[in-house]
Amino acid sequence: MQILVLGGTQFVGRHMVQALLERGHNVTTFTRGQTADSLPPEVLRLYGDRSAGELSSLQGRTWDACLDVSGYLPRVVEQSARLLERAVKRYLFISTVSVYADGQAEPITEDSALEVLPDAASENIPAHYGALKVVCEERVRAIYGERATIVRPGLVAGPHDHTGRFTYWAMRAARAGVALAPGDGQDPIQVIDARDLAEFTAHLLERATPGTFNAVGEPLHYEQFLDGLAAALGTHPQWRWLPEAQAVAEGLPIYSPRDPVLGIVPARAKAAGLKLRPLADTARDTLAWTRAELDAPGARGSGPSLEREAEVLAGLS
Repeated sequence: MQILVLGGTQFVGRHMVQALLERGHNVTTFTRGQTADSLPPEVLRLYGDRSAGELSSLQGRTWDACLDVSGYLPRVVEQSARLLERAVKRYLFISTVSVYADGQAEPITEDSALEVLPDAASENIPAHYGALKVVCEERVRAIYGERATIVRPGLVAGPHDHTGRFTYWAMRAARAGVALAPGDGQDPIQVIDARDLAEFTAHLLERATPGTFNAVGEPLHYEQFLDGLAAALGTHPQWRWLPEAQAVAEGLPIYSPRDPVLGIVPARAKAAGLKLRPLADTARDTLAWTRAELDAPGARGSGPSLEREAEVLAGLS
C-alpha cells in the first residue's frame, strides 16, 4: 500500500512509520521539517505547515490511505481531510481517550459520553484538548463516512518517548530505594506500548476497517503498575504514597486521578486485532533506550529530581 502519514517523525508517528515499512508498505510523510528526522531513506518526505494551510506539496498525488497523527484543531484537520478526500481511500485519525467526559458511572466504551467544546471558536489546546479532538473526529467522519477510522489511544509508552513520562517511572524503578509514588496505589492507569499501537493502526489500514477504537492497555491500579515495572527490572523499591493534591503539585508523571475510578474498555479494539505485549517488555526496552540515548528528548524523564524527591521524603518522615 501507498500510505501518507501526516506527522511521523517523533514518538508515536515514528513507530507507526516504522511498522508500516516493516510490513512492506511505501510511506510518505508530511511534516513541517522542524523535528530531527531519523526515518529510513526510503520514506518520501513532503513538507508544509498544515496549521498555516501550507498543503501544496500534497496536491496532485494519490495514496491508498492517510494516517493523521498530528491533527489537534478542527479547522486544520478539516482542511487536510477535504484536500485528500479524492486522493486517499481511507483516512485514519489518531484521537485520544481524553475525548470522554468526566464523571461517568460506567466503564468507558467507544459509545460513552464525550466532552463538549464550550466555545466553537476555541483553539485553546491545553484547555480543551479532548473536546477539540471530539470535533476533529466529527469533521473526519462527515467527510469520509465509512472510509473513516478513528483510533483513541490512552497513555502511550516505549522507546523514543519525547515526553519522558513513562521514562521517569522506568528510571525510578530501576534505581530502587525509597521512592515517591502518587495517590494511595489504587488509582487507575492504562498504558499501551507505542509499537503495539503502531501495529494496530497498520492492521486497520491493511483491512480498511471502519469504526472507532479505544487503543489502551489493560487497566491496572497504580501499585500494580509500579510493582510491575520494578519486577521487570529486578528491583524492589519502597513506594511512599503522596496524597493526590501533593502528588499533582510535585509533578509525578502520568498520574491523573478521576472520579469515579473506572477503566477504559479495549474490547472492540482487541476484536479488531489489537495485541498487547507485557508491560515488562515495555519497561525493559524503554530503560534500554534511555541508557543508550541519554541526550535524546525525554530520555532523562520528567518529574521531580532526585534532590527534590529526597526533600519531600524527608518531610514525610
